[in-house]
Amino acid sequence: MDTLTWLAYVGVIFTLIIFPGPVALLCTSHGLKYGRYRATATVLGGVLASLVLMTVSSLGLGAVLAASESAFYILKMLGGAYLIYLGIKAWKEASMLSPQADENASQDDMPIAKLFRRGFTVGISNPKDLLFFAALFPNFIDVNAPQLVQFVILALTWLVIDVALMSTYARIGSGISRWFRSPQRAKLFHRTTGGLFMVAGGSLMASQR
Repeated sequence: MDTLTWLAYVGVIFTLIIFPGPVALLCTSHGLKYGRYRATATVLGGVLASLVLMTVSSLGLGAVLAASESAFYILKMLGGAYLIYLGIKAWKEASMLSPQADENASQDDMPIAKLFRRGFTVGISNPKDLLFFAALFPNFIDVNAPQLVQFVILALTWLVIDVALMSTYARIGSGISRWFRSPQRAKLFHRTTGGLFMVAGGSLMASQR
């Protein structure tokens, strides 16, 4: 792959990934609630979801989804409903953080597999990402060169940047956790994140292609 093409791709995806979306919000929330190390499972779940979407899109299913109004509608409704569910769940919780001793117990009680699954589910829940990858990759792939190698380069580049930026969000959440140990602040953060999840879910359900 041409170096200038790759650098242009890096610039584009860095700008896209750093903009906070549902996965970034979840990583921040989990970093605050469970610590940055346990939130790494959330990060990896979201990254795996991106890899799955990239692979599926490269196989042509993104184009199939773009051509099927019914399939797109069903998937976006399911994805939006899940985000709204997360928002309602966050809104209803009385507090996010406890004193330090209880916080550590909470972290130990939360299975890593559950954090991973939640990160994956949020990452995979937006069918528009399939269309996004289907539209993004052709702009950076030379059809006259081996395409599999180029796809691997693009995918690995995305994954490295995705891991770095989502881990940063998790660290930010962990870093600000001390400010949300009081019930009032914890409630405010919880309702804010819950509201943002519900807005994201509603926006997805109301969105067009």
